[in-house]
Amino acid sequence: MTKAKIGIVTVSDRASAGVYEDISGKAIIDVLNEYLTSEWEPVYEVIPDEQDVISATLIKMADEQNCSLIVTTGGTGPAKRDVTPEATEAVCDRMMPGFGELMRAESLKFVPTAILSRQTAGLRGDSLIVNLPGKPKSIRECLDAVFPAIPYCIDLMDGPFLECDESVIKPFRPKAK
Repeated sequence: MTKAKIGIVTVSDRASAGVYEDISGKAIIDVLNEYLTSEWEPVYEVIPDEQDVISATLIKMADEQNCSLIVTTGGTGPAKRDVTPEATEAVCDRMMPGFGELMRAESLKFVPTAILSRQTAGLRGDSLIVNLPGKPKSIRECLDAVFPAIPYCIDLMDGPFLECDESVIKPFRPKAK
């Protein structure tokens, strides 16, 4: 069985400002470790809120490092420096708007400001790219909502088979007829 490579990209201007502890990227790794029972390898980067840097990182992870899934955190709000969705859209072949719609709907159960979030998702080659918010609590809520569809999406793109701890998260895969 092929070990899945999963890109984790933290987008933050604070990362280049000296001492910075990336709790958001680590939160993604923690959640994925809870979900996945199959072997996987994180490909991890912390980068500034600059569209060209974000796009170049996504391209490198998809095209060169062969990540079947790339998850970003940060840069999805309305601030002028929040350009993660634009960088994602610029490098994707096709967009997957249902991911962003579901994440916002789920987040609205907890905070009315979820309507300000611009999370999105798209496909680049053999990679699914998903933009998450920056707060660890929101990361968990959004991943809990969308992750059940991610293993099947990776299957449809002929990626590695992601096995999950079904007592934690139950992936949806259609039953064979």
